[in-house]
Amino acid sequence: MVPSNSVLSQLAESVKAISELPECRNAFRKMYGNFVRRVKLLSPLFEELRDSDKALGEEEVVALESLGEALNSAEELIKSVNQGSKLYQALQRDEIVDKFHQMTVKIEAALSKIPYEKFDMSEEVSEQIELVHAQFKRAKEKKDCLDSQLEMDLAIAVRDKDLDPAVIKRLSERLYLRTINDLKKESLAFHELVIASDRDIGDHFENMQSLLKKLKDLVLKENPEVKNSEHDKSTIKHRSPVIPDDFRCPISLELMKDPVIVSTGQTYERSCIQKWLDAGHKTCPKTQQTLLHTAITPNYVLKSLIALWCESNGVELPKNKNRKAGSSISDCDRTSIASLLERLAKGNSEEQRAAAGELRLLAKRNADNRVCIAEAGAIPLLVELLSSADPRTQEHAVTALLNLSINDSNKVGIVNAGAIPDIVDVLKNGSMEARENAAATLFSLSVIDENKVAIGAAGALPALIKLLCEGTPRGKKDAATAIFNLSIYQGNKARAVRAGIVPPLMRLLKDAGSGMADEALAILAILASHQEGKAAIAQAEPIPVLVEVIRTGFPRNRENAAAVLWSLCTGDLQQLKLARELGAEEAMKELSENGTERAKRKAVSVLEFLQRVEDDFVPQQS
Repeated sequence: MVPSNSVLSQLAESVKAISELPECRNAFRKMYGNFVRRVKLLSPLFEELRDSDKALGEEEVVALESLGEALNSAEELIKSVNQGSKLYQALQRDEIVDKFHQMTVKIEAALSKIPYEKFDMSEEVSEQIELVHAQFKRAKEKKDCLDSQLEMDLAIAVRDKDLDPAVIKRLSERLYLRTINDLKKESLAFHELVIASDRDIGDHFENMQSLLKKLKDLVLKENPEVKNSEHDKSTIKHRSPVIPDDFRCPISLELMKDPVIVSTGQTYERSCIQKWLDAGHKTCPKTQQTLLHTAITPNYVLKSLIALWCESNGVELPKNKNRKAGSSISDCDRTSIASLLERLAKGNSEEQRAAAGELRLLAKRNADNRVCIAEAGAIPLLVELLSSADPRTQEHAVTALLNLSINDSNKVGIVNAGAIPDIVDVLKNGSMEARENAAATLFSLSVIDENKVAIGAAGALPALIKLLCEGTPRGKKDAATAIFNLSIYQGNKARAVRAGIVPPLMRLLKDAGSGMADEALAILAILASHQEGKAAIAQAEPIPVLVEVIRTGFPRNRENAAAVLWSLCTGDLQQLKLARELGAEEAMKELSENGTERAKRKAVSVLEFLQRVEDDFVPQQS
């Protein structure tokens, strides 16, 4: 028998830790609360088993350890959901809802493997655990979502410049951004998010800035005494508000209006540091460290925070006069980009790494930067760095190209620079981060049809399949989307099948906790239309899981499963008979009534095939 006290204690501690987490006060309050409530109900089981004299067998302990792993992952997720920027999480709602659902699926799968009949449980605890398991099963069948009003308000807030006050009022209430203190915390969380994150938040940056300002306007309008009292105090005590030290330029000690970052990470007023550099200095004024390069990068986050502070304190911040009409890039920024490119071309390895990293950040910031960087001639230089022996330089280069490729014109420039073979090489041999971003870059480039042919011919598919098998959750998603897009081209379907794509797809489809069933089914549906793909799928014994998905899956998954089943059953009496034995006829009847339009068509066709099985009719491929 296997000692069980340790695993039971760990499970009890996990449930306790989740139960004691603070109340969630953001867009995900309801699904967060529902999840914590379900987990709390597991506690009596672990406590009763821990207090029991009966030892657990190896099967029970292994099943409980699996549940423990699921609960540990769940604790990390819900902690992250309850922290950070509320606005950013709301704008990332689809991704977070998916994570909640994947977590629910994983826990339900772990609960299903536990042999409860072998436990010494009281009737009361047994009934409670049955209830919890039933709740997780129901939750698994249907993704939670934000309430429809909040979804609508967020969509309107992102789309419309002139918001109805009622919309911003509802957002203030539902996101728990109701007071000046709430908004100060949100501003700080936003700042920390941008500084700490390697992920691209560029698409949300301006939306978050705009929404913060509108929420601030609302709170001050509803509480004018806050603004007035702050103004009165500052007038009486100082005649002007005290400028936070972080907002002062270390050179002039004045409030920064156009803050920029140098290579040491220090921030200065642009005009002050530019004069310092123009005078021939090669060190950082504050730290006295030698500058790796003299390029300066706008500090957009600090500029946003300074603007928010100025507005709160009645300080007028002069507009930046360096901007050209119709452009968000200043002449100084263009000079900085030119300097960065010089470092890419002529600098030593450290200078190249730093310059590639700054271009990566600039390229993710906004569309204007992406155009300016490409027009300056960065793409060929970045492509050269894909072959760098330094892993970090390689990561920066491939990620910079990924960010630049968001612009359709840049996609053409990247391919014309001969990047595809080098990106594929990074995908095969780079660090995990570089491989993941290489996969995302190939997906971005493959949006153009002729690039699908070139990427497939360059040998990308075997490397993408390897990433699909061994990557992080994010890496697997990047690999799957690239494989899906490439497989739209007929020639790449055969390449993917010959590279062994079908077995890993089937593993992902059968693993309830993988979180990749949607992607696996979508790719299988494409491959099933190719003769080699159909044959490979048939060898993987897919009928049982396909029928189960058609019975219980989400609408899009049911549609894709029906498309795969239709391909397999077309012209194959053996597959038809197996499908019939496994109850496909009943599942298809229900799908023909309640599925998507495409699913209904496939269901009707399969039903016609099934009804003729007894006459040994084998339909021919049309």
